[in-house]
Amino acid sequence: MSATAQYMREVMELARKGRALASPNPMVGAVIVRDGNVVGRGFHTYAGVQHAEIIALAQAKGQANGATMYLNLEPCSHQGRTPPCADALIAAGIKKIVAAIGDPNRLVSGEGFAKLRAAGIEVEMATDFAAEAEKLNEPFLHFMRRSRPLVTLKAAITLDGKISAPDDNRGWITSERARAHVQELRHDHDAILTGIGTVLADDCLLTDRTGLARSRPLLRIVMDSQLRLPLESKMVRSTAGDLLVVTTTAGNPERRKALETRGVQVLTIDGPGGRADLQGLVEWLARQRYLSLMIEAGAKMNWTALESGLVDRVYFYYGPKILGGLEALPLAGGIGRRRRVDAIRVHKVAVHPIPPDEFAVEGYLDVHGDH
Repeated sequence: MSATAQYMREVMELARKGRALASPNPMVGAVIVRDGNVVGRGFHTYAGVQHAEIIALAQAKGQANGATMYLNLEPCSHQGRTPPCADALIAAGIKKIVAAIGDPNRLVSGEGFAKLRAAGIEVEMATDFAAEAEKLNEPFLHFMRRSRPLVTLKAAITLDGKISAPDDNRGWITSERARAHVQELRHDHDAILTGIGTVLADDCLLTDRTGLARSRPLLRIVMDSQLRLPLESKMVRSTAGDLLVVTTTAGNPERRKALETRGVQVLTIDGPGGRADLQGLVEWLARQRYLSLMIEAGAKMNWTALESGLVDRVYFYYGPKILGGLEALPLAGGIGRRRRVDAIRVHKVAVHPIPPDEFAVEGYLDVHGDH
């Protein structure tokens, strides 16, 4: 392994320490090397305020002068909660920057690199780490490019594509190991959504049960056009400022007041067909700077999400079971696509084995025509 690869590998590991702690900012790791020795390290968390570069400079002290800094993302060049990192690197006398990717944030977008080059600092792109750096900060980068959260549709399904049985849904489709993987996926998201039908059927919690720290709670969202969410449901009883119900103007005002009294936030967004509007919710989440949304719902909600064009990624967990029958619910209900040629296409498909007999399929929807 080359020296550059070794330091970039450490940068990636440092950045990952900001997992679920950096949002709505990106995860960033920084390593400062002088004369072949690491003299400073840093990673960013939102609560810590300071960016990875500044933490690494503070650790390096005077040894940053003439040193090389390795990063997974372009240094910021604008005044935000903190002064521009590019200015601090110039002031510290950094000689060279090695970075994996640029920052698509319109307030940065090449300006950080340009400012460094103008000050005589060499900028080198570690292209071998570009794909990993993109995946690491996928929600942030998507948000900056699309101005809305990355939306993932997750489901646990049988080998024949069913998500629930017609008579009795006790038990699980997937194993405890697969469900633990789902919790890790939840941990990587800012918000999670389901429909009222799923809540009424399962009395689910939809919490992040990894036990790992987060910069802010996982926002639990219920699409509930008629405000049928039971006041004694597990979701309402467990709310701690982390439950949002999206309803319509048809929602009962007294019911709304009762939910709000219990600490539930109620948002009215009228959509087509008298239903709460998913598009409007995603736009609201964008304004609140939620970078990612995971949908864990039933067949009807799944199809609504897919047909809306809002789903960017799918993550399907397959259990080694077959239900069969025409009454067991499929992954997505609704009218569906009536012709094979109109099927929703999935690209960049990856299969993640979950030994001994399960697997997850991850893929991206061609909603923007650029996958």
